[in-house]
Amino acid sequence: MSEMENKVVLITGASSGIGEAAVRELAGAGARLFIGARRGERLKALAEELGDNVAWRELDVTDAADFDAFVAAAEARFGRVDVLVNNAGVMPLSPLAALKRDEWKRMIDVNIHGVLNGIAAVLPGFLARKSGHVVNVASVGAHLVLPTAAVYCGTKYAVWAITEGLRQEHDEIRSTIISPGVTATELGDDISDPQVATALKEWRQKALTPDAIARAIRYALEQPEGVDINEVIVRPTAANM
Repeated sequence: MSEMENKVVLITGASSGIGEAAVRELAGAGARLFIGARRGERLKALAEELGDNVAWRELDVTDAADFDAFVAAAEARFGRVDVLVNNAGVMPLSPLAALKRDEWKRMIDVNIHGVLNGIAAVLPGFLARKSGHVVNVASVGAHLVLPTAAVYCGTKYAVWAITEGLRQEHDEIRSTIISPGVTATELGDDISDPQVATALKEWRQKALTPDAIARAIRYALEQPEGVDINEVIVRPTAANM
């Protein structure tokens, strides 16, 4: 029997990219999935395709009450929550001098507050059961800074620090950071600076596909209870970042 068999896994940002790939990977391993994102029609189609072990609810990760309700709905459907995969994120890159304050705020709200809202929603249950696993999808941007990516990298540094803090504070809960290198997803489709958008397309000439990150998530989750994979960094072989 797979280590994933019947585990109840919550995944945010599950309507496309890494989130969707993780849903497919973990469902294939026997997990029960409760998936969330803003685009309910995509979640519905994915759940209908994969069967009764996948349920869904629209989710705004920046809304703490909505995240609490998401976790409550998962518990009502499957009886408990074993794993939270905080995957939702945005990446509207731009030079600091462009002063795109609304985009900065959105990155902070989704990439940092969204992760904290998820941790807050599952942590009481994990502590009560003395078991649970939080997987936060960060980025190689948690380890380096590039021009136009200062704010984005800042949010991912924060995710790294939050995850490490959770690990140190609770030895009965597993905490994992998954840090993808450049990956072919919809992340960055909301970049409003034409030059940066063009540069991202060039970076993605040597990109991972989302299933590579999904397999890294599964690897971390399939370890025995006493083993905590703290971080996995996954880069394209042909890329230098």
